[in-house]
Amino acid sequence: MDSDTTGMRRSGLAWRYLGWVALPLLIGLGLARFAGPAVSAQVARAEASLGADWAAHLHAPLGLFLLQLLVLLLVAKGAGWLFRRLGQPGVIGEMAAGLMMGPLVLGAVLPQVHGVLFPAASLGSLGLLSQLGVLMFLLVAGAELDLGGLRGRRRFAFVVSHAGIAVPFVLGVLLAIWLYGAHAPPGVGFTGFALFVGISLSITAFPVLLRILADRGLTGTPLGQTAIACAALGDATAWCLLALIVAAAQSQGWVPATINLVCVVAFVALMLGVVRPWFSRLVIAPGQEGRWLLIMLLMALGCALVTEMLGIHALFGAFAAGVAVSGNATLRHTVAERVEPFAVTLLLPLFFAMTGLRMRADALQASDLVLCLIVIVVATLGKLIGTWSAARSAGMDNHDAWRLGALMNTRGLMELIVLNLGYELGFLGDRLFAVLVIMALVTTAMTGPLLNLIERCRR
Repeated sequence: MDSDTTGMRRSGLAWRYLGWVALPLLIGLGLARFAGPAVSAQVARAEASLGADWAAHLHAPLGLFLLQLLVLLLVAKGAGWLFRRLGQPGVIGEMAAGLMMGPLVLGAVLPQVHGVLFPAASLGSLGLLSQLGVLMFLLVAGAELDLGGLRGRRRFAFVVSHAGIAVPFVLGVLLAIWLYGAHAPPGVGFTGFALFVGISLSITAFPVLLRILADRGLTGTPLGQTAIACAALGDATAWCLLALIVAAAQSQGWVPATINLVCVVAFVALMLGVVRPWFSRLVIAPGQEGRWLLIMLLMALGCALVTEMLGIHALFGAFAAGVAVSGNATLRHTVAERVEPFAVTLLLPLFFAMTGLRMRADALQASDLVLCLIVIVVATLGKLIGTWSAARSAGMDNHDAWRLGALMNTRGLMELIVLNLGYELGFLGDRLFAVLVIMALVTTAMTGPLLNLIERCRR
C-alpha cells in the first residue's frame, strides 16, 4: 500500500512539473498562432539574428579552436577505445584517428565539413599547441629512459640496439637511391635526403613499446627487461644521431656544419656528464615535488630554446632535459605522474591531427600503394634481421631473438615525431611523408600479430 501511495505521489509530481513546462509553451504557441503575420515575422527575424550571432561566435578564433579540440578528442579517444577492443594499444587508434581527420580521409569524403572544421587560417594555433604537447611528451620519454637500470644488460643492449639501428639505416639509405629522383623535394641534396630516410626506418618507439609489454604481461620477464634496455639505449642513440644529421644538413658549408656539430656534442656532454649526475645525487624532501616540477618544466623549455637556437629543433632539448632527470627516481615519478597524463590525454591527439592535416588530399596515388608495401617490408626486415642476428650472436635463444626483433619493430609516436620534423625541415615531400606515416602505423599495429605468429610457428 505504501509503495502504491509513493508511486501515485511521484506520478502526481511528474504531471505537475510537466504542466509547468508545457503550459507556457502552449500559451506561447497560441499567441504566435493568432497574433498575426507581423509577430511571426519578428520571431523569424529574431531567430535568424540569434543563429547568425551563434555562427559568428563559433567561427571566432576561440570558438573554432574549442570546437576543433572537442571534435579531435572525441574522435581520438573513441578510436583508441575501439583499437583496445581489437587488442591493439589505444595510441595506435589515436594515431589513425588523427590521419582520418585530415584531407586524405575526411577531406575526401566530406570536404565541406573538413573545410568548416579545419580552415587553413586556424591551423597555426593548433600546430603550436601540438608542438607544446610533443615537447612535454619527449620530456616524459626522456625521463623514462633510466640508463642506470641497464646494469648487467648494457653490453648486450648496446650490441643489439645498435644492430637494430644500423641494418634498417643502411637499407633506408639504399632505398633512398631509388626514391631520390621522384620523391626528394626541390633543392634537397641526396646526402640529407638519404640520411633522413635511413633514420626514419631505424626508430623504435620506446613509450609505445612499454605499453605493449604491459598489455601482454611481459614487463617483468627477462624478454621484457631486455627489450626495454635495448629500446632505451637505441632510442637515445637514434635521437643523438638524428640531432647530428639535422645539424649537419641544416648548415651551409663545412664550417657552419662543424660548428653546429661541436655545439650539439658539447650540449649532450653537458647534459649527460654534468646535469644528469647532479640530479642523480639530489635528495628531494617530501612535499617539495611541486617546486621541482616547475624547475624541470623551466629547464625543459630552456633546453628546447637552446637546441632551437643551435638549429637542431626544440624537440631535442626537451628530450635531453628528460634524460637529465631520469637518474632521480623521485623526479622521474613526478614527471610521469603529473606531466604525462596531461600531455598524453589532451595535447598528443592534437599532434596526431596535425600529422593528418599536413597531408594533401592527393598525396597518395595508386602507384604509391606498391611503394607503401615496399617501404613496410624493408623497414620490417631491417629491424627483424638486425635485431635477430645480433641477439643470436650474443647468445640469446632463437625464439626469443625473433620476438625481440618483433618488439623492436614498434615505431609508433616517435616515428611520427621524426617524420613531422623531416617534413618541417623540407627533407620529405608530400607523397613520401604520407607513405612513411602509413609505414609507422602498420609496423606498430603488426607488433602484436607478429608476436602471435612467432608463438604459433614455435608450437
